[in-house]
Amino acid sequence: MREYPLTYFDVDQELEAWVVEPKNAQAGKTPVVLIAHMWSGRVPFVEDVARTMAAKGYIGFALDMYGKGRVGHSVEENMALMTPFMENRELMQRRMLLALKAARGLPMADKERVAAIGYCFGGLCVQDLARVSDQVRGIVSIHGLMKQADNIDQGLWRAMALFLHGDADPMVPLEDWLALRDELNRAGCDWQKHDFGGVMHAFTNPDANDPELGTVYDPKADRRSAFLLDQFLQECFS
Repeated sequence: MREYPLTYFDVDQELEAWVVEPKNAQAGKTPVVLIAHMWSGRVPFVEDVARTMAAKGYIGFALDMYGKGRVGHSVEENMALMTPFMENRELMQRRMLLALKAARGLPMADKERVAAIGYCFGGLCVQDLARVSDQVRGIVSIHGLMKQADNIDQGLWRAMALFLHGDADPMVPLEDWLALRDELNRAGCDWQKHDFGGVMHAFTNPDANDPELGTVYDPKADRRSAFLLDQFLQECFS
């Protein structure tokens, strides 16, 4: 596999993705998977996901929402990084569109076969990408937040959508999901949602071990979600 950083910009804000290309990458013919990070930023976890995607024959593109080198190391720092995007969904949508443009511009990328997956905060980011772009085939929200975009009455939702969710996730009120479900149905979106019983937030992250916060790793849900993700991406790119 070939790994390298890729710099792109939002006006004067420097952003840095981590790109991993598979050994069998072919110019203009390799599917791309965008990976949107959790609230802590573009940390090693999402770079490892990019490597996993490359091992499956896709270009893994771990995007950057916050800016080059900006990561949080505590709940307080993570919240400070995430909050401007939660309060300004146009900013979130713009950063996602810029990442999509950068990924589609890669020489090896198949511009017509792009999917996006996101974790926690990143799950909401890929939802917003599907709201504003018709250039992605599918999005996967993995223990993602679910908040309506207050700048959009009805998203596009041309992409297929998969939601992998812990049923005991305290960060996603039921009313948030019901509002999102109504939006998906109004758009005629091809969507599916899988709930894992008794599972909390951040269930795919082995470092998550804070029951009071509601973030707990669950190896069974992690394994099952990986299987569902694989099947979904194969369908997206077939």
